[in-house]
Amino acid sequence: MTTNSNEVEVYWYLTAPDGPSPWSSDGARKIDLPYLRQIASAVDQLGYTGALLATGPHDTWVLGSSLISSTEKMRFLIAVHPPLISPVLAAKMTQTFDDFSRGRVLLNIVNGNTPQMQAYGSTLEHDERYAYTDEWITVWKKAVAGESLDFHGKYITAEGKALQLTSTQKPTPPLWFGGSSQAAHTTAAKHIDTYLSWGETPPQVAEKIKELQALAAEQGRSIRYGIRLYLIVRDTDEQAWEEANRLLKTMDETTVENMQNNLRNSDSVGQQRMLGNHNGKIPQDARELEIYPDLWAGLSLVRPGPGTAIVGSPETVLARIQEYRDAGITTFIVSGIPLLEEAYRVAEKILPHLPIASHSITPSKQEEKVFTWEHKIH
Repeated sequence: MTTNSNEVEVYWYLTAPDGPSPWSSDGARKIDLPYLRQIASAVDQLGYTGALLATGPHDTWVLGSSLISSTEKMRFLIAVHPPLISPVLAAKMTQTFDDFSRGRVLLNIVNGNTPQMQAYGSTLEHDERYAYTDEWITVWKKAVAGESLDFHGKYITAEGKALQLTSTQKPTPPLWFGGSSQAAHTTAAKHIDTYLSWGETPPQVAEKIKELQALAAEQGRSIRYGIRLYLIVRDTDEQAWEEANRLLKTMDETTVENMQNNLRNSDSVGQQRMLGNHNGKIPQDARELEIYPDLWAGLSLVRPGPGTAIVGSPETVLARIQEYRDAGITTFIVSGIPLLEEAYRVAEKILPHLPIASHSITPSKQEEKVFTWEHKIH
């Protein structure tokens, strides 16, 4: 996947929960497949590059597969936790998804945090997870490309040729990745196509990109850079901050305390950085959590992961997006609350003013794949 140096990619968010204030019982919507199909259809038709299917209540592979036939152009950024799945099985799932979607799958490699991974049965500590991911990606790339395996690592052993397909995208579908620790940066520089930041300020992002560029250069590589942000865009700056205050007023102390207690146990460097923006305290006015001009940290009071939003008029939002572009960002994963309505608002007020890269989809008439009976039996 290549883009002009001036072009950007813009992805939406396609993960529950959702609603006018999804952290509250009276502000959360019922999320089912028909509703998620509405969001996917909007993403597909409104000019977005694709959507992130992030860690949430639904399995990302099943959700993505359920939406292939409902979309034509949308690219699927699927969140994957390496410690929880064999790299060869993940390669087979990737090949299948890439085949059936005509080359529209991307993988977002997620290392999670220790309590989360322990709940799924993985006992690897923080830096060990990145060492495991290093081996996992090495095996995954060879398997997706259809190569025979002869890998003997500290964590993973894989021998022989288990898969009959190769991926539609060559040599493999692109890999995306986030993580703010040194171990994360080292792994990203070695393997990843697009590195994602968690809504830090433009100067912080510029510094991080500078470090990653140096690490990637040591590997003889170059990588792209993206960022995950919320957008609160209205006709004027005043109206946008009124919406931020509306959201703030739906956050009660019990919900915030419970969320913050859970997140304080995280060993994610990025998560701790988000918590430091507010220390779990609900302010009287949304502007009190403006950590940089037009950048609001209030959503990280009630949600895990990246919780910063650009707040303002279309002109203000576009100016801040340009500042991130100047820092080196070429990919934006954005969303609003609620997802469905804000997908239209952002598409109408922001997307027409951005040079969004176009990506060709593999024609539906593909080379016929023929498998003999011998190939099917193992």
